[in-house]
Amino acid sequence: MDFAPSAEHKELCAEVLRFARAELNDGIEERDRASRFPRELWDKCGDMRLQGLMVPEEYGGVGLDPLGTALVLESLGYGCRDAGLVFSICAHLLACVVPIWKHGSEEQKRRYLPKLSSGEWIAVNGMTEPGSGSDAFAMRTRAVPRGDDFVLNGAKTFSSNGPVADVAVVYAATAPEKRVGGISCFLVEKGTPGFRAAQQFEKLGLRTSSIGELLFEDCALPQSALLGGVGAGETVFSESMAWERICLVAAHVGHMQRLLEQAVEHARTRQAFGKPIGKQQAVSHRIADMKVRLEAARLLTYKAAWRLDRARDIALDASITKLYASEALLDSALDTVRVLGGTGFMEECDAARALRDAVGGVIYSGTSDIQRDIIARWLGL
Repeated sequence: MDFAPSAEHKELCAEVLRFARAELNDGIEERDRASRFPRELWDKCGDMRLQGLMVPEEYGGVGLDPLGTALVLESLGYGCRDAGLVFSICAHLLACVVPIWKHGSEEQKRRYLPKLSSGEWIAVNGMTEPGSGSDAFAMRTRAVPRGDDFVLNGAKTFSSNGPVADVAVVYAATAPEKRVGGISCFLVEKGTPGFRAAQQFEKLGLRTSSIGELLFEDCALPQSALLGGVGAGETVFSESMAWERICLVAAHVGHMQRLLEQAVEHARTRQAFGKPIGKQQAVSHRIADMKVRLEAARLLTYKAAWRLDRARDIALDASITKLYASEALLDSALDTVRVLGGTGFMEECDAARALRDAVGGVIYSGTSDIQRDIIARWLGL
């Protein structure tokens, strides 16, 4: 396995890092406090085509391979202190753009991918429901055939980008009696009669990423709205989740690198008992653990991304990577607050916000407990 970035990868990562530091960090404290989605920064990211990293150039994207995508998202996570914005980009790119790129018809690709890759349109994934989170395929949303159309009824919740989205990638039961092949996926545009974004939620962290409900009331959809065909929903969803669980945590690796540097800098400069606190073993060992977590998470992510377009089944790699990297980010965010002490506990400190943001990582894209269940099943348990 060769994880060495190509010259193209290095150049693009450096460009994204410079861009993120220069353009995306001003005003983060105020945006976070107000829970405001920064559309103006989203548009700047669209100019860089960050919302279409793996999309072929003919459809308006950058055309990166999976490892290149992970490397760029790591650079974005490292340079951008607004984890909510990074998360919104990842939710759009990995849970919505990937399914259209992988399973869309030529007509669907040409209609949606250029606008999604440029950031002109924002996408939301509609899977989670009030009564089905981890058990995603126990959904109650139904799509019933009516002539040449489907009529969609149901509700989705905790839908990232929902309040600001222009198009939804929505999963609904077309044959609810079937455990396999009973779910289909649809593309539903904003303004379609019977479809609306409803309640917006306030979150503990990732506050600049908007989240809310999607409601469907006798929403008529043509056959052309089907993504991947009738009954293909499980295949579409599973593939997008593999991409999300691997490439989303690449951004976590970037966050962890920044936290480590913050902790090291503070430990070198903060004096206590006549010497830098980094000379205290309790502090230095905590930071050493942060370094080990970072390198382990990075290697797992690179390996899984490298295998993403090579392995026949990537689900185990994706679950291992997502479980470890998300737990490692949360542990390292907490350790950073501990190293910074009272300063780290203050709201205006990046470490406090990073800790709140990191909590979401052990919940979204499949909770840590669900990842452990998947890993155990692969082991025959």
